[in-house]
Amino acid sequence: MKNIFKTYGLAITLLASIILGSIIGLTMGEKAEMLKSLGDIFLNLLFTIVVPLVFFSISSAIANLESKGQFKKIMRSMLVIFLITTIISSVMMIVGVKVFSPTEGITISLDQSVETEDIQLGDQIVQTFTVDNFIELFTREHMLPLILFSVALGFATNRLGEKAEPLKKILQAGADVSMKLVSYIMYYAPIGLAAYFATLVGTFGASLLSSYLRSFLLYLVIAVIYFVVVFSFYAFVAGGKTGVRGFWKHNLLPAATAIGTQSSVATIPANLDATRKMGVSSAVRETVIPIGASIHKDGSAMGAILKIVFAFGVLGIPFEGLDTYLIAVLVAVITAIVMGGIPGGGLIGEMFIIAAYGLTPEVLPLLAVISTIIDIPATLLNATGDNAVAVLVERFTKKKTIIGKKDIESVA
Repeated sequence: MKNIFKTYGLAITLLASIILGSIIGLTMGEKAEMLKSLGDIFLNLLFTIVVPLVFFSISSAIANLESKGQFKKIMRSMLVIFLITTIISSVMMIVGVKVFSPTEGITISLDQSVETEDIQLGDQIVQTFTVDNFIELFTREHMLPLILFSVALGFATNRLGEKAEPLKKILQAGADVSMKLVSYIMYYAPIGLAAYFATLVGTFGASLLSSYLRSFLLYLVIAVIYFVVVFSFYAFVAGGKTGVRGFWKHNLLPAATAIGTQSSVATIPANLDATRKMGVSSAVRETVIPIGASIHKDGSAMGAILKIVFAFGVLGIPFEGLDTYLIAVLVAVITAIVMGGIPGGGLIGEMFIIAAYGLTPEVLPLLAVISTIIDIPATLLNATGDNAVAVLVERFTKKKTIIGKKDIESVA
């Protein structure tokens, strides 16, 4: 028991705090709102540290790459695996909606008109990848431009070699200090998560409308299957049976953090620590995890498919045919990327679905409700899915399994 608590102590503590907060929320109801500030403190601390953490970790990782071809190899493998896993998650949801229709028996009156604006591709690209002021890079609302800048800075530093050696040391020191600050913040995590969950359950615990129950249950079942079975498969590909054990041994804390914070960005620190213990090299984990938090969204892709099917069902449009499925997967992949890359991307993603299919704007608020009720399991997949990608990238860039018995024992 002593060894178990030594290994899983923090994860057990966080899970216990989530359960305790949920019980408090159910008991106090809306009065639990008074605890919201305690949860907000924890979230604000995470969001405050995440910008310097992302900046220093990415730039230092790239600046310290040993070979010129290493970063290109990591990026190529990462992007390919991102795309493959997002497609797999989308296809799984399509299979799910065909087996268990989420809109059967649902009657919703479209009595609210919502005006939407056309989203110009050029403007979308500009908002996704750039900012118009240097200082705006260092805000969590512009994570993707910050990541691109960090990549560019790290690459330039790497190419200059000895001339940029002092900057390399500064970037590495910044990454180390940021991680140390994260370890201090995690001491407050049990209190923050308990308060956050008390507020969440107290406010929204009984607010799900019956017309959305089937959609929520379907998403939850598919998400659990993907989380347990598919993630295990990814870990097996990366490291065999010991890879699966090592992955789940260290993936509990990121999972608890993702559920508690409902933020892929806030889970970055926990993911970086977990992948380190899984045996992923710093170059891979400090590239894949921060970038994945912005553009790798398996849970969001599943949600996009569910929203498409829900909208089709409400409007009486049959969701069938290979061409329909292929377009849905394409829309889901793009929507998932948009949701992660643009501030307020959830709304823009829903508008993109409406525009892609030429649906009535009145379905917009209905899709927004879907986003709300699936937010927790979607965030769980979005955030912890980056760990699965990290071990796969390590596997295919190193051309060997990465999580062996020795690795697991050494970080226990």
